[in-house]
Amino acid sequence: MNWIILIIAGLFEIAFASCLGKAKETTGSEMYGWYGGFLLSLTISMLLLMKATQSLPIGTAYAVWTGIGAVGTVVIGIVVFKDPVTFWRIFFIVTLIGSIIGLKSVSH
Repeated sequence: MNWIILIIAGLFEIAFASCLGKAKETTGSEMYGWYGGFLLSLTISMLLLMKATQSLPIGTAYAVWTGIGAVGTVVIGIVVFKDPVTFWRIFFIVTLIGSIIGLKSVSH
């Protein structure tokens, strides 16, 4: 169950990074709405990470949480924000995904 909580926490990390990107593109009250989404997503992500680390090793949980956030944010950057897609970016994202899977498989 705590692995599921950790994955959800990682998804909220993607959400808070995406909100920052959208806030950068807007002005006025819309910008503040994105910052509100950032704060809400950040709070939920941190609370879920705290819950997950009650039974998972902190090093593994933190690495998986940041890895999910990093991979997801790069994908959102490519799809939503039109970030460049290069061989090396994709190569290292695939390497990161392999590392996340490896950490999960060797953790108890």
